[in-house]
Amino acid sequence: MSANWFDRAIATVAPRAAARRVLARKAFETLTRGYDGAARGRRTEGWRAPGSSADTEIGVAGALLRDRMRDLVRNNPHAAKAVAVLVNNIIGAGIMPRAASGDDKLDRKVDALFERWTADCDADGQLDFYGLQTLICREMVEAGEVLVRRRLRRASDGLPVPLQLQVLEADFLDATKSGVLGAGRLVQGIEFDPVGKRRAYWLHAEHPGDAWGALNGALGSRPVPATEVAHVYEKQRTQARGVPWGAPVIRSLRDLDDYEVAELVRKKTEACVTAIVFGDDEAQQGIAPSVVDADGNRVEQFEPGLIAYARGGKDIRFNQPSATGGYGEYKRASLHTISAGFRVPYELLTGDLSQVNYSSIRAGLVEFRRQIDAVQWQLFIPMFCAPVWRWFTEAAWAAGQIPTPDVPVEWQPPKFEAVDPQKDAMADLLAIRSGTMTLAQAIARQGRNPDAVLAEIAATNAKLDELGLVLDSDPRRVTKTGSAQAGDQTAPADPETTPAQADQQD
Repeated sequence: MSANWFDRAIATVAPRAAARRVLARKAFETLTRGYDGAARGRRTEGWRAPGSSADTEIGVAGALLRDRMRDLVRNNPHAAKAVAVLVNNIIGAGIMPRAASGDDKLDRKVDALFERWTADCDADGQLDFYGLQTLICREMVEAGEVLVRRRLRRASDGLPVPLQLQVLEADFLDATKSGVLGAGRLVQGIEFDPVGKRRAYWLHAEHPGDAWGALNGALGSRPVPATEVAHVYEKQRTQARGVPWGAPVIRSLRDLDDYEVAELVRKKTEACVTAIVFGDDEAQQGIAPSVVDADGNRVEQFEPGLIAYARGGKDIRFNQPSATGGYGEYKRASLHTISAGFRVPYELLTGDLSQVNYSSIRAGLVEFRRQIDAVQWQLFIPMFCAPVWRWFTEAAWAAGQIPTPDVPVEWQPPKFEAVDPQKDAMADLLAIRSGTMTLAQAIARQGRNPDAVLAEIAATNAKLDELGLVLDSDPRRVTKTGSAQAGDQTAPADPETTPAQADQQD
């Protein structure tokens, strides 16, 4: 900032005072600068932005957000589709574990034991492990959070491993339990120790919304050790509980519902009256003329195709329904907003592919898949899959079925279906040949166990050798070795045969 004439006049007799004036004025202007978003005035009037903590905000609004989002998922097709898209992409056929201790014998034994246990892991006895993953993910997206409780069983129950999982909705957590508890504290039903570590969850014996539980006085809560519960939710701040993923667009979904209902009612009303016959002197009919139908009965309810007769009718006027302008544009814009709030591509939310081509849909899916990867590896696997694996190995070790309770594991999420399978396969082939990816990694990306696939390939090749069969480069032809016509039946090598096909022929 340059000095003004007054500063220069002072500087002629008191240079230091003039310098202090200039610096002070510059400091004052620096203090008055800031973010436009933090400015106060007419443009920001009515903008409430309290500085409350995440737990305080969720404590006030969490239950109502869950109830409203569940209602929308039950009754609004766009909300239901958004939840389904997220669950299908995060879980798919299931996030599968593979023991990775380095001991092949132990890994095979643990994998086989886990495979048997998955069929009986549900405490309700209806779903397998991967079905529970879908249910848990759905609750996480729709309600914002879900609880999974470890249920140890007796050896006499006949389970492969004496362990089952019980899925509890977020409503089981007693949100009234908040405050100081000894040296620790309670936050909406979650008990923390003095250093901030979760110590217990205060759970109701029955769902608070269940009439049977309320009648039998089963709504009291009691603490369950945190080691027995997996709490699955998305942390957007340093919060203790989660919120529905569609919370930013709850009002948008409701507004779109109301708009469509209003348009439908307006169209139905316009379609009810086809024509009205008026008298020759409307002024003599009064403000509310008597309207009768063709049989002389008084009309009290409009019906489609109605022709109403006013008293002394001698003139007829036909109804002219007005055109609905901008309906499609408004709905498309609203659905773009809703898809952004749920963090799913517009095309997946609506199924509308009229505005995309191969390049644009692929670019959109790349970003969506990156988000799904983050949810899988940073949220779902650490919060649910890892605790369940630890519970499983501990229960199997306690039952004497494995020699150690600590077995490292690798998780494999479901593969993403390729937009162009041939291009993706060629990309994997080039990556393997260039050494930037191993064959095991390529198989794992398909959602399968590399060891099982390679063993299956080896068994298939051994079976072919036993039968004396040779697979030609054309998969439609199979020749048998050792016959007189084998040389005649084998086609010459295709000059465009890929290295992978050449290896398969060898």
